[in-house]
Amino acid sequence: MNTAVAEIDAPSPPEKAPHPLVQGFSRLDTSRKIMLGLGVLAMVAVLATAFYMANRPDYRVLYANLSDKDGGAVLAQLSQMNIPYRHADGGNAILVPANRVHDTRLRLASQGLPRGAVTGFELMDNTRLGMTQFQERLTFQRGLEGELTRTISSLNSVAEARVHLALPNQNGFFREQQKPSASVLVTLFPGRSLDRTQIAGIVHLVASSVPEMQPSAVSVVDQHGNLLSQTTNPQNDAVDSKQLEYIRMLEQMYTQRILDLLEPVVGRQNVRAQVTADVDFSLTEQTSEQHRPNQGNNEAAVRSTQLIEAGIQSDQPVPGVPGAVTNLPPGAPGAPINADAAPLGIVPGNNVAAGTTEASRRREQVINYEVDRTVSVTRGSTGNIRRLSAAVVLNHVETTDRRGQASSAPLPPEQIEQINALVREAIGFNPQRGDSVNVLNAAFTRTEPEAFDTAWWKQPDTVELARSMAWPLGMLVLGLILFLGMVRPALKMMSAPAERPGAQGEEATRTTGLQLDTVVDNETQRPGLPAPAPNEVTAEMLRLEDAKRLAKENPVAVANIVRGWMSGETA
Repeated sequence: MNTAVAEIDAPSPPEKAPHPLVQGFSRLDTSRKIMLGLGVLAMVAVLATAFYMANRPDYRVLYANLSDKDGGAVLAQLSQMNIPYRHADGGNAILVPANRVHDTRLRLASQGLPRGAVTGFELMDNTRLGMTQFQERLTFQRGLEGELTRTISSLNSVAEARVHLALPNQNGFFREQQKPSASVLVTLFPGRSLDRTQIAGIVHLVASSVPEMQPSAVSVVDQHGNLLSQTTNPQNDAVDSKQLEYIRMLEQMYTQRILDLLEPVVGRQNVRAQVTADVDFSLTEQTSEQHRPNQGNNEAAVRSTQLIEAGIQSDQPVPGVPGAVTNLPPGAPGAPINADAAPLGIVPGNNVAAGTTEASRRREQVINYEVDRTVSVTRGSTGNIRRLSAAVVLNHVETTDRRGQASSAPLPPEQIEQINALVREAIGFNPQRGDSVNVLNAAFTRTEPEAFDTAWWKQPDTVELARSMAWPLGMLVLGLILFLGMVRPALKMMSAPAERPGAQGEEATRTTGLQLDTVVDNETQRPGLPAPAPNEVTAEMLRLEDAKRLAKENPVAVANIVRGWMSGETA
């Protein structure tokens, strides 16, 4: 039996193996290497973009609707302060980071920015030496116009305003003095308007700011040239609006009284009420004068008294019986209030000197008394209620039977009469005034409101959430696409299993010996080969026995031979 002994070379010292990633990258072809590089760069770009979007500052409005002059001054100052800014709305708004808005405004305000296109009384701070009276008066007028313009422009509906004042020169003659007047031009925001009350407020604001100016001398015009202020008779319009407001207030008050009484009885959704008030706003004034005669023994006040006496004396002897009675002076005249007056004329023997004869005598007396007079002035009040009309509708009573079926029935007449009495008491029913109350009991028609269910993707909250999550989700999806499409295939190829290096030392020998023992002891039947005869010994069997013996005696040599076969080296 021939035994073949292979030459065994001494094992060479092992070389240091390169890094697995380097080995995997070296196994890739050129196209895979390019794809891997582009994928890595795209992933880095996505991560950088996501980091930038997450840390991007939120900008807020610093100033809006600035003039070109103020906007340029503000931007120049922001550049000096190293504050980032942006433009919005076509340059009408200046944006700065949200955390620096208030600080920036305070710092700009300390420098007098924005100054504003309209100048007010700050013009008086720059007075020049040698300014004439006309220039001083004109500067004051310009400052007053600027202050009024600023005030009017602060209204919500007014975008811009301009005020023109006509202040005439005052002289020493009061009758020749002219009254001042004013004109106001307002530019409104698109889609907005001024109501009558706001226009009246602007008129009174201007009239109250200028001495001796009447509200009728103020004209307000919009940007389209429409006259907004009614200078013909503004008081009538104001009175009419107040009257309508007063009537509406009365009707709402009486309606609420009815509802407060009936809703606890019949239910909140089972009663409807309306009240109509007829109000008298006419202003009446009545003056009456009454004259009454003095009756009875009442004393009357004397207004004036006039007494005239005239007489002619003669030398004839005094007739009559001499004595003390003849020489007495005449008594006080009696003039009763309601009695007949004493006859006037010659009264013999009165006021005639002794020893003379009275030829003729004339006496007149006029007494004027105060006349009894009563003057009364009656002024009627405005806003008196002339008539009230109340209409109340009640719903039928809804009941549910044992089967759960709902039905409705009218209210009993006794309950309707009670409700009618309650309504009368609530509104202060007065039959002399012609008030009326009508209570009706009818079934209400229930109209179910149409439910407009907005799709969840159209709801504002969902839309806002989608907008806020658009950038993060977009970056995440893009990163996954790049990783799965470009990076992951290359990584799979790089991580493919490499050739196992030879075992070294006793550990490698032991492992190899165990593996060879397993191969030797394994009686593997290879299909397709003819089975040898039981007692026949062939050459293949002899070589196989020699190989098994060699493997058991010298496993290191057999391992080197097998490694040479696997690496393609020839012994």
